[in-house]
Amino acid sequence: MMGLDLFFGPSVERGPRDNRIYLTFDDGPNDGATPAILSTLATSRAPAAFFMVGEHVRRFQALAREVVAEGHLVGNHTYNHVKLTFVGRKKIRDQLGKTHDEIEQRTNVRPRAFRAPHGYRSPFLKSICMDMSYTVFGWTFGVFDTARPGVEEIRRRVRKRLRKGAIVLLHDGDGYDPEGDRLQTAQALPGIIADARNAGYEFAPLTDLLDSRS
Repeated sequence: MMGLDLFFGPSVERGPRDNRIYLTFDDGPNDGATPAILSTLATSRAPAAFFMVGEHVRRFQALAREVVAEGHLVGNHTYNHVKLTFVGRKKIRDQLGKTHDEIEQRTNVRPRAFRAPHGYRSPFLKSICMDMSYTVFGWTFGVFDTARPGVEEIRRRVRKRLRKGAIVLLHDGDGYDPEGDRLQTAQALPGIIADARNAGYEFAPLTDLLDSRS
């Protein structure tokens, strides 16, 4: 991992090895799943982070504002959900810059976190994120909820993989389709939260892991 960090730049993929875990959602906002997820988080008093696609922020700006109003972290997830591995410096800067501006204009919050679509990073990303004062996040585990394997299966997969300090990757949207169906994830979330708390974990905000320089 150290070699990859030298090449691609550092990425936060896990928190401290204690009983705190971190919920994160990618590819929204989405007018089907995001409101349901926000409702569950509010009822459960659980914080989360939402890594948003710029195009979806433009389309569902009221939802982006609601995420911020509920106190959750909003992060940059590129404008068109572009895989960055073989993308040049200019396009990466455009993708991040457009999304940064979209989020800031729609929510009045300057994003401080970035996550690369599919986790695919570019050697150019390190310097661009440093210039933009971003902390780059990965994840400890995902459960392929985008395949819609069923509500109980999503819940089972998360429960099976829970560990101390885990950053959990889920999805409240489809990076390529603003109307993509992520309701299974939304419906699984109450059980995921209950299972984690029953196992002795507590949910912490991803803001705790932001680089103090960002």
